[in-house]
Amino acid sequence: MDVLSKIYTRRHGAGNKEILMEQINTKTPFVVATQNKDKVNEIREIMQEMPFEIITMTEAGYDDDIEENGETYRENALIKALAVHNKIGGYVMADDSGLSIDALGGAPGVYSARFHGKDSTYEEKIQALWDLLSNVPISERTAHFHCAVAVVRPDGSSFTVEETMDGILYDKMRGENGFGYDPVFYLPERGVTTAELAPEEKNTISHRGKALRAMLAQLQNT
Repeated sequence: MDVLSKIYTRRHGAGNKEILMEQINTKTPFVVATQNKDKVNEIREIMQEMPFEIITMTEAGYDDDIEENGETYRENALIKALAVHNKIGGYVMADDSGLSIDALGGAPGVYSARFHGKDSTYEEKIQALWDLLSNVPISERTAHFHCAVAVVRPDGSSFTVEETMDGILYDKMRGENGFGYDPVFYLPERGVTTAELAPEEKNTISHRGKALRAMLAQLQNT
């Protein structure tokens, strides 16, 4: 049974399979190698007009932990994409993203999700960053969101793209949208944090939005 058939059966049972499979097959299935629901939702929002059916790796039947032991965002993204592709096949994409702060030498960087302990909340991670930056003026807390996206095609060939978004680590949490470090990632030119942007506005300028559009452009050109 192929991946889409398995997903259909899991979601809907056996009835009217032919009708729904015809609807699903209007888009190419694309497995996303992550268990982060917020990230998947954001990817689906960004790619909703693109010719892909976004499927989580869990929906595709992949539940193993993946050790992200790369030294760069690109390396980690490709590690995740290859791990899932080797079991699932088809098109698989993975992103690795994080926050780098110039005053901290680029930290937390590729360790952003694991910063201050893998199981700590983002409120705790943010407070730990504030503590480290307590003597650094707001104007010097320049920061960058990074996102690398890796794609493995059905034939096993692969590529990666990477994009960034620049801002400042703010000293207060503002906004209810987004996730992770969004409430403290301040955009001086707009006067808001990325958590204060509407999703559709954020997706036009975000590191992930730009990386996914770069990914699509490369897929179309190769």
